[in-house]
Amino acid sequence: MSLTNAQKKQFRNIGHELNPVVMIAGNGLTETVLVEIDRALEDHELIKIRISIMDREVRSALIAEISKIMKCETVQTIGKVALFYRAALQANPKLSNLLR
Repeated sequence: MSLTNAQKKQFRNIGHELNPVVMIAGNGLTETVLVEIDRALEDHELIKIRISIMDREVRSALIAEISKIMKCETVQTIGKVALFYRAALQANPKLSNLLR
């Protein structure tokens, strides 16, 4: 599930207006955080996640781990905020950030 450059550009434009829906801090990727990320991806398809960890290497590892576990694409990473995309099984036009 690789995104084309045109899709990434479109998703970055949409993501610019979004606020982070999940925030990860010192406890890292707990089961509760993973459940919330999964729910948010299924509802919204395109989400921002703020990772409030100072070490860049740890942040990069967490972003890669989220992509792997959630089977989603990392669209963009700027500082402590990452933008993720995963197509919903049944997109809800009222919740999806792509259909609104």
